[in-house]
Amino acid sequence: MFKNILGNETIKEMLEQAIEGKKISHSYMFVGTSGIGKKMIATELAKSILCLNSEKYCNSCKSCIEFDSKNHPDFLIIKPDGNKIKIEQIRELQKRIQEKPIISLKKVYIIDDADLMTKEAQNCLLKTLEEPPEYASLILIGSSENSFLATIKSRCMIIHFNPIPNEEIKEYLSQNYQIKEITKNMLETFQGSIGKAIALKDKQEEYQAVEKIIENLQKKDLIDIISLSEVLYKAKEEITEILDYMNILLLKKAKNNEKYINCIKIVEETKKRLKQNANYDMCIDNLLFNMWEEII
Repeated sequence: MFKNILGNETIKEMLEQAIEGKKISHSYMFVGTSGIGKKMIATELAKSILCLNSEKYCNSCKSCIEFDSKNHPDFLIIKPDGNKIKIEQIRELQKRIQEKPIISLKKVYIIDDADLMTKEAQNCLLKTLEEPPEYASLILIGSSENSFLATIKSRCMIIHFNPIPNEEIKEYLSQNYQIKEITKNMLETFQGSIGKAIALKDKQEEYQAVEKIIENLQKKDLIDIISLSEVLYKAKEEITEILDYMNILLLKKAKNNEKYINCIKIVEETKKRLKQNANYDMCIDNLLFNMWEEII
């Protein structure tokens, strides 16, 4: 159980003990930055709760087979509808949770990105948290504990997930993706999130190119900077993440040269203009020219 999930060993041990001692809470709240394994652990926990034969799941009973095939009638993951989890979704959960389990002795509901619930949805969920059916467990997953109503938090067992240490991320990327050259700046971008690390594994060259642009702002003329910046012109789909990474680099530079603080402002202005659907290439042109002019 949890053996293929990186990090947060203390939490995994605690949940294993809860399974073994049959002391599963009716409501959990898993809180921590995105990509550190909260949903994976919640899913493994759900499978264990629903298993018919084992304290940790057997992989062979009807429940485990149905769970692995994503067909389990006693398990449901609720996700945002658009950019929010709406009251209608919670009302549907309440309707389904009142129905007795079909295969297992228990029912498990995971609310992913639960911190995106509207206030109305949270107030609606409160009724279920106050009087949950004895056979049901709810697992709320979110990045920001502050987004939840105090009344919701008071009725959940809150578990705070920790960022994964950089050395563990480096070892994981090396063993599983044969990536060995991860810069310190890239590790800071991951913020302890293996999910972010995996998402960026195919963009290593792009991020190294961005580092090269920042390092050469003071050393090269504008034509050279533009020639180094081909990656920006081609990265339209990932430009927000790349500009966020650029700001991390600029912030480090700003510790020794306050001119780089103004470069951060230029990057933020570029992000705003791109969100307003301004001409993409022109935005990148202005970004590079204004940063270079600020630094020289």
